[in-house]
Amino acid sequence: MIDFIEIDEETLQDIINIETGLLYPLQGFMNEADFRSVVDTYRLASGDVFTIPITLDVPEDTGLAPGQTLHLSFHGNHVADMEVEDTYHMTDADIEKVFCTLDEKHPGVKKEKERSTLRAGGKTVLLDKSLLEDALKPEKTKKIFADKGWKSVVGFQTRNPIHKAHEHLQRIGLEVCDGLFINPIIGWKKKGDFTQEAVVAAYERMVEEFYPHNSVYMEGLKTQMRYAGPREAVFHAIIRRNLGCTHFIIGRDHAGVGGFYGAYDAHALARKLAEKYDLGVELLLLHEPYYCKKCGMVVSEKNCSHYKTDRVEISGTIIRKYINEGAIPDEIMLRKEIFDAILKCEQIFI
Repeated sequence: MIDFIEIDEETLQDIINIETGLLYPLQGFMNEADFRSVVDTYRLASGDVFTIPITLDVPEDTGLAPGQTLHLSFHGNHVADMEVEDTYHMTDADIEKVFCTLDEKHPGVKKEKERSTLRAGGKTVLLDKSLLEDALKPEKTKKIFADKGWKSVVGFQTRNPIHKAHEHLQRIGLEVCDGLFINPIIGWKKKGDFTQEAVVAAYERMVEEFYPHNSVYMEGLKTQMRYAGPREAVFHAIIRRNLGCTHFIIGRDHAGVGGFYGAYDAHALARKLAEKYDLGVELLLLHEPYYCKKCGMVVSEKNCSHYKTDRVEISGTIIRKYINEGAIPDEIMLRKEIFDAILKCEQIFI
């Protein structure tokens, strides 16, 4: 039996996010009952909606026993403890239910299959409180929103610098709510994605030059991208609810990757869960913005009839391709000011 295991940066971040309440109502890594319920029903055993398994993988030969205290170390430093409730296995069938595929070209599947299949569940306690100094905390964001006088706040999830399609969605959010909380992912992302530096630089320029300063707040979210499509869209909504958002935007292929999900699969799951359970946050299920050559503006198929004839797609994938090829993205996709801010970054892509 062992009582110490070394954890990676993503696992440590999960512990920090549990400690701060970002992943409420989790109090630790999921035990088998919670894990099975989340995988099969999108809910914890308590009935609370939760769509992504948050688990601790441990070596197969650990011999852990219920009631045991497991010490967790990061780079050799004892940073947290977990009271072991049980152990169980995450199977390929479970992975397929979470990601809707077992294809290892999917970055989330590949990352999951690189972990040990044995998982241990139990309440965690973060011992190194210095790790909370720079953490995103719900009490902080809620106070900021209250101090700004915002009674309604719309959260926006992103892993890309702002382009014209996302700007369109955010402006809709600002029409609906008092404030916009831009909360970009700054944890692990797949190779080829934009760096944290590029994303933050782009948004800082946008807020500085184009958005009303008293209506926008931006702070990064340290958590890994799982690319779990529909499940991750609802997961992102739950996190932003915990941070004090009253509304959350879910767009086309939210948290998707490589064509593994349908364009509006995330809408379908979010709508299904919202109709059946109280999520504690109102979901703005918005359609894909695109530039219409005939209308001469950014629109969506909800308000434009030229989707099949005059649509110019706008996406982070297309903009990455432009930049990788040394081309300047068209201003119908990306503002020149934003492009200039990105180019000043020391490293643009992971």
